[in-house]
Amino acid sequence: MNVDALWQEGWIIAGHAIAAVIAFGFGTLQLAMPKGTSAHRGIGYFWIGLMAVVATSGFFIHELRVIGPFSPIHLLSILVLVSLFFAIRSARSGNIHAHSSAMKSLYFLALILTGLFTLWPGRVMHTVIFGG
Repeated sequence: MNVDALWQEGWIIAGHAIAAVIAFGFGTLQLAMPKGTSAHRGIGYFWIGLMAVVATSGFFIHELRVIGPFSPIHLLSILVLVSLFFAIRSARSGNIHAHSSAMKSLYFLALILTGLFTLWPGRVMHTVIFGG
């Protein structure tokens, strides 16, 4: 493990990665906990905040450039922010099925799947985890 590689990338990428790792941990906890409790709501709002930090900080990361400084991953950041809004609105309106689906999709697609892509050789997190 080479954590120095993460710090060398600057505070935006480091903060993005740290928020994503913390969101992964709390998301896993959230999936295992009973739903509808005050703890579920509290951890849920914390997780939403972390995911908003991950998505927003993604707009300032320009390692992959396809159209100017942007790449398709920036579209994912927009989708995450819209999905967070939709998930909160669904829960508040009592549509728990839509809320649950949105949150699980965010966890598995925006954290797990995209997290696996960060482990691709040549990417920063590959160096952090596997050395380099």
